[in-house]
Amino acid sequence: MKLVTISKEGKHVLGVKIEQGIIDLENALKESPNNRVHTTIMEVIEGGTQAITALEDYIANLPSEGETNYLKNEADIKWGPCVTQPNKIICVGLNYRKHADETNSPYPEVPILFNKFNNALTGHKCEIAVPKVTQRLDYEVELGVVIGKEAKYVSKEDALDYVFGYCTANDFSARDLQKRTNQWLLGKTCDDFSPIGPYLVTADEVGDPNQLQLTTYVNGEKRQNSNTSDMIFHVDEIVSYISQHMTLTPGDVILTGTPEGVIIGSPREKRVYLKPGDIVTVEVEKLGALTNILIEDK
Repeated sequence: MKLVTISKEGKHVLGVKIEQGIIDLENALKESPNNRVHTTIMEVIEGGTQAITALEDYIANLPSEGETNYLKNEADIKWGPCVTQPNKIICVGLNYRKHADETNSPYPEVPILFNKFNNALTGHKCEIAVPKVTQRLDYEVELGVVIGKEAKYVSKEDALDYVFGYCTANDFSARDLQKRTNQWLLGKTCDDFSPIGPYLVTADEVGDPNQLQLTTYVNGEKRQNSNTSDMIFHVDEIVSYISQHMTLTPGDVILTGTPEGVIIGSPREKRVYLKPGDIVTVEVEKLGALTNILIEDK
């Protein structure tokens, strides 16, 4: 199932993508009430398999003929982040071999972890203001992993059982801020630096998360083109490793690193960093393309 967040009237509303468009669950429940159906993405993640089954049954029995107020065209909705209130946003650095190679970095012996905060979350087609404090803004296509149930001390063999689903993410990075100190956080968690979406796709529709193609386009030009198979630490290893050190809870988002092709990986004289007016699209196979427009910060 492909779940979406619709932003309207100052709130986030749950949506479901079907072949005909996007079902606005708030509007659908006004026409066809059902108290078994959750109405927010966080409730569905917390509810797990039972919540998804209830949604599937409900959608299957919605009227299929006549005019409705709940079926929307994708072009007509305002997107929110596909996960709206994660307790944690945990990121993995230098997790692709070719990306480490292009930045002349040694392969890490254990996952390098850092974090973002909820202020960094935004959605598909949302504008992102380039912070006044950076001159070196970069893109990073990433596979996002969303935890579905509490995970503590889980084994690598069982780790994927704790995953609710996956999403496309862009780990925007202000390289000058990131490199200012040994801690990367400042360059990673400016406002709207973590768009995720357009869809949160349940794990059963994705299959092996380490066999997915990733691409990035800037103003229509392909910049990144790789596969999650190039990860140094695969998704099951990452989830297991993090769970040894902290309890993962439903809705937590893990950004699993970016492949080669980022701006900072180019020779210094060829680096042209992002600027207002640029349109950046990142895509992960099976998860959809996520586009954001950069604007000048006022």
